Amino acid sequence: MVNPIGDAPIFLSLTRRYSQAAQEILARKIAAYGFALLAVSFLFGSEILSFFGITLTVIQITGGLIVASTGWSLLNQQVAASSGEQATDTLEDALQHAFYPLTLPITVGPGCISIAITLGAHLRHQAGSGFEHGYPRHFLAALLGMFLLCLLVWVCYGNASRLVRMLGTSGTNIVTRLSAFILMAIGVQIIWNGLRTYDCGLCLDHGQERILSADAVRSVPRRPIEQRPTPDAGSDSCPEVLFWEICL
Repeated sequence: MVNPIGDAPIFLSLTRRYSQAAQEILARKIAAYGFALLAVSFLFGSEILSFFGITLTVIQITGGLIVASTGWSLLNQQVAASSGEQATDTLEDALQHAFYPLTLPITVGPGCISIAITLGAHLRHQAGSGFEHGYPRHFLAALLGMFLLCLLVWVCYGNASRLVRMLGTSGTNIVTRLSAFILMAIGVQIIWNGLRTYDCGLCLDHGQERILSADAVRSVPRRPIEQRPTPDAGSDSCPEVLFWEICL
């Protein structure tokens, strides 16, 4: 889910080389991009995945890889700076990073996209008739909630510079490293969730195949294979015996 307060230190660690004005513009852009991404995933996500033949499990694993790699790059940010790589601090450079990685996958990650797609598909099939209980009302309520959440992202990210003044240089470095480590752990967790979902799907498919095989065996007709004649009176033979077999 979107966590504006928890993601604010990560936003700060990625944008602290920019000016306060650039950070405020970035916060507004991220909020707008985040709402657009959630709305598109909510309204058309299932159709887009069906068109390209992509499953939610693949989205989770791919997004987890991106999140984990972003956290790893943040953990090694000081090493990269010492090797002579100089980052520009212009507004144009800041706007180039507004969508990736600040909006996707930092703010709106694969978990958010998966939830939005699932919720949209559920409402599309479960909504009743009429405006009060039907399709438009549920979708408008969900879009309003997404808008308010992205508005909170704008407020939290726009005031991230105050956190720098409160923490100081040492505190900011500590928060940056901890945020990078947590971000990498979140990425690994998303990958693990996707792999576990895939494994559960394989187990369910295998179980269904076994059930279908057992049902097929039970439904096979049976027929007599041998019928012995009735023995004569006074004979020591057993009475008539009817043998059956299962035709497999």
